[in-house]
Amino acid sequence: MLILAIYIAIFVLAYFVYKLVAKRFEKKDGFTSRKTVTFGDETTVTANRAASIISVLSIFLIWGAFTGSKYTPIHVPGPFIGETSFNYTAVNVTGNSDDAKVHIIVHPVNKAPDLPEIDPSGDSGFARDDRITVGAWRTQLFRAQNNDVSGKGEGYKIVAIDGQPIEPGKRVFIDGGSVRMTAKGSLSYEPSKGWQMEPIWLPAPEAVVSRLIEISRDGYQNVTLMENLGWSLYRVILGFVLGGIVGIPLGYAMGLNDWFRGWFDPIVEFMRPVPPLALIPLVIIWFGIWEQGKISLLFLASLWIMTIAARAGVSGVNITKVHAAYSLGASKFQLLSKVIMPNSLPEIFTGARVAMGVCWGTVVAAELVAAEKGAGKMIIAASKFQQTDIVIMGIILIGIIGYGIDILMRIAEKHLIPWKGRS
Repeated sequence: MLILAIYIAIFVLAYFVYKLVAKRFEKKDGFTSRKTVTFGDETTVTANRAASIISVLSIFLIWGAFTGSKYTPIHVPGPFIGETSFNYTAVNVTGNSDDAKVHIIVHPVNKAPDLPEIDPSGDSGFARDDRITVGAWRTQLFRAQNNDVSGKGEGYKIVAIDGQPIEPGKRVFIDGGSVRMTAKGSLSYEPSKGWQMEPIWLPAPEAVVSRLIEISRDGYQNVTLMENLGWSLYRVILGFVLGGIVGIPLGYAMGLNDWFRGWFDPIVEFMRPVPPLALIPLVIIWFGIWEQGKISLLFLASLWIMTIAARAGVSGVNITKVHAAYSLGASKFQLLSKVIMPNSLPEIFTGARVAMGVCWGTVVAAELVAAEKGAGKMIIAASKFQQTDIVIMGIILIGIIGYGIDILMRIAEKHLIPWKGRS
């Protein structure tokens, strides 16, 4: 919630700052300022490049700030790392009390130092100084009484931490963390975690970049990065193309013929809300676990979207254009090729972009089953070993490739159907 609130605050602030700056430089009089059409006209609303850049930078800065990245200048408070200590007061069997100190070293994860040496000359009572080490974001359970004289005897107990009374189930706060007493009288030290994310949950950007360089050079599990990405791209494109080859003609038939519409509409509308992931067991039973099964799953992920897009494109053709074509003596074939198909292409391209995104989202699940190569297989294998940096790297690469394909489809759409958005 905190990260979301920060992102929303950056969005609002950037919007008002940009508007304030842009207002000083925009022309007071011009064609754009005199436009009367603002809704439904695609030429009036285009992506603001400044907003896009600020959005990406904001996500990167938030990511770096909450992971302590060296790439970002601003960080939220991180976990406590360093040396600290606390005093505890113990009461022995005879009712006498004594104080001792516990020395603590909080170290970065996977970099445990040696335990510090304790000078025994200062221990004159039954309570003896102790020392522990604990990793950041971790907790350390220990029994201070094991180090004390007669600490295991009946009636021995710890009654205070740094002068604060403590009892089983209670927590007291000390410098750099807190100490809680368990039901059996043991002490559990937990260092302050701060607001930064633990690397196992969210690694810093430099860790992901380092993994990218390493896997690009050495591969992962004897498979190069390009092979993994190439196989995923091959499966996605093949499944998408097959879905379009079947789905577009089916959508045209449903949009042009009431019998086809009545026959296939229940099937399409029934299968459309079914997520592709729910079909994995059935696909395995029908097509097996190898390439045929994976491509079939991606085909089904694309099929229904392309069908509905083509059907909507045909149904959305302006009837006045159909009447105009008939009045000019057009045949049914000419009507289909010169009026219906060109005017349905914008909807089909929109559906194709959606279908491609769904296919990329499904490929990870498709490669869950007996895949030897693929970006999804790499992500799943890394998740089993809690290699979060590889998981995030794979997700980013899939997103970049998917976004690149979407840009290419936009460019193709712009050149192939320049009449989109015009009556």
